[in-house]
Amino acid sequence: MNTKFVISAYAGVFLMAGVAMAEEGGVEWKTLSTAKVSLQKGLAAAQQKGKPISGKFEMEHGKLQLSTYTAGKGKYSEVIVDHKSGKVAKTEEIKEGDDLKHAQAQSEAMAKAKKSLAAAVAHAVVQNKGYRAVSAMPSLENGAPVAAVVLENASGSKTVSEKLN
Repeated sequence: MNTKFVISAYAGVFLMAGVAMAEEGGVEWKTLSTAKVSLQKGLAAAQQKGKPISGKFEMEHGKLQLSTYTAGKGKYSEVIVDHKSGKVAKTEEIKEGDDLKHAQAQSEAMAKAKKSLAAAVAHAVVQNKGYRAVSAMPSLENGAPVAAVVLENASGSKTVSEKLN
């Protein structure tokens, strides 16, 4: 009886870990290395739809996707950039829910930024040879704009903080 409980408990822990990784949009290095377009180039491509305020590689329905949020003309959009061609594949307005709250907070941080998100990502990649940017999320720390840039290589991942002012 106790053995079944212990096995069930371990299974629950692993299941929750998998859910947490899925929610974070975790991307394995092997999958990320198939992308021909960098996060920096994806942010640049998204700029035709508005000011990029965040970007990340994520798994969506089992497939790699390069998603960016943009702000422009009082609206927020999710812009999907094809990770093989670098062209905008889809744009969808963000109107409600957590996505809207995140976009508003990211936009507030980028409004105070003097440096573009793409420039911050490029700097993080140059300073961390052998790594590739997975995501860039701006926020305000003590009123100052910063970007948390997640980097990954075959050995693992790390997060660096880039000042945006």
